[in-house]
Amino acid sequence: MSGSPTKTKIPAKTASGKRAVLYTRISTGDQHAETQLYDLRELAKQRRYEIIHEYTDTISGAKSKRPGLDQLLGDARRHRSDVVLVTAFDRVARNVRHFLEVLDELSHLGIEFVSLRENIDTGGPLGRAMVVIVGAIAELEKSLIVERVKAGMRRAKLEGRRIGRAPLNVDRATIVRDRLTGLSLTEVAKKHRVSRATVCRLVNESGRLKKTGVPQIANQEKVIPLAEGNNSQVAA
Repeated sequence: MSGSPTKTKIPAKTASGKRAVLYTRISTGDQHAETQLYDLRELAKQRRYEIIHEYTDTISGAKSKRPGLDQLLGDARRHRSDVVLVTAFDRVARNVRHFLEVLDELSHLGIEFVSLRENIDTGGPLGRAMVVIVGAIAELEKSLIVERVKAGMRRAKLEGRRIGRAPLNVDRATIVRDRLTGLSLTEVAKKHRVSRATVCRLVNESGRLKKTGVPQIANQEKVIPLAEGNNSQVAA
């Protein structure tokens, strides 16, 4: 279930020089963001952070569009905060890749990330090291997937199976002839069940369509030049 970000009352300013924002996410309306906010406010109080804003999303963890998180990142790009507090990794992102993207953006903006449950704080050396480890594991997983795909393609090639799209099986000469007789691109494409771009390419390859040789009819498309080095032109 999706919803717009919820603004909550901002606690009084503390003596800390760091500006903190809190982010919470709940999946359904039956849950309460205040449960997460209570813990995060306590954490901010202990660290003497100044809470300047609180963002809340009521949305499924699988959803990619999150108004509250989007607003948080937008404000972060305008350098309105120094640290982001969350109760857990899974409150922020729908998967590891999304989480790393968010973390990487915050890191480039010079904003610290603190997760209460995992006890991770990117403001310290241990927290930064843990982020690097998580990123390395994700990159390794991606590399393994790529290697499996390549291995499958090599095996298919050795077994004589085709890889990729099959070659276009059409009567090229007839397509070019129909186009030269004055049929429009759309008419030729529909007749032979190919795209307009395919008709243009085949006519260009034939080298037979000249600017002055195209019969002008009511639904004739605009004539455009061929590729560089060829003075012929083809209807677009």
